[in-house]
Amino acid sequence: MTTDLSSTATALFEKMRATNPLVHCITNYVAMNYAANVLLAAGASPAMVHTPEESGEFAAIAGALTVNIGTLSPHWVEGMIAAAQSANAAGKPWVLDPVAHFATRYRRDVVAELLKLNPTVIRGNASEIIALAGGQSAGQGVDSGDPVEQAEGAARALATAQKAVVAVTGEIDFVTDGTRAVRIAGGSPLMPKITAMGCALTGLVGAYVAIAKDQAFEATIAALTNFAVAGSFASQSANGPASFMTAFVDGLHSLDATTFNDTARIEAL
Repeated sequence: MTTDLSSTATALFEKMRATNPLVHCITNYVAMNYAANVLLAAGASPAMVHTPEESGEFAAIAGALTVNIGTLSPHWVEGMIAAAQSANAAGKPWVLDPVAHFATRYRRDVVAELLKLNPTVIRGNASEIIALAGGQSAGQGVDSGDPVEQAEGAARALATAQKAVVAVTGEIDFVTDGTRAVRIAGGSPLMPKITAMGCALTGLVGAYVAIAKDQAFEATIAALTNFAVAGSFASQSANGPASFMTAFVDGLHSLDATTFNDTARIEAL
């Protein structure tokens, strides 16, 4: 654990809880309910708004926007673009989750358009980040076929090219802004067995950058640490994926600053 990073992450954890930030989440059908419950338990206020008729207006009033491309349709893409443009115009941070962007031409084209709108943070699994940086990944659909450490170079290159924070999540998470980098340990082997965990984490990153938009790197570390700590504690009482889901949401709700700080496993590189 790196003491300064842990202290900063803990301070941001306390600030996020105290602020209860409004997070505009454009996410997929599979993830909506669980992602919303995760954000509520963690201390944020989620709003699942996706239609272009209101997404641009809503992004301007939210603390942050998160865009997850899991279940794309033309109407939703219009909403994503309108929201990202509005967030930029209003000076609000936004987070891109490029779910399986390499799987089809349509997904690749949509992500290319969204990248032009300069996301503050890009969060994905190793295969998604490798492919987004122009490399060859072993991903299959939404599942990563590559270890996180294999994506670290791609993440650094992508962060530099996009002038964004890039988070690669997996067994041990990796976060970089192109110059600085950290690894974050924790969580549970049961996490990949539950759909929408990564989508929910993207929402939580949004909650943290909402309260620290000038500290996107530190805020992303805090969000991933929050997830990892809650996952570690949930695994102690869970008997399988279903009970883990409940224990994880309960763990996010009951987590306190002392436990957060004492359990955080952040390594500066």
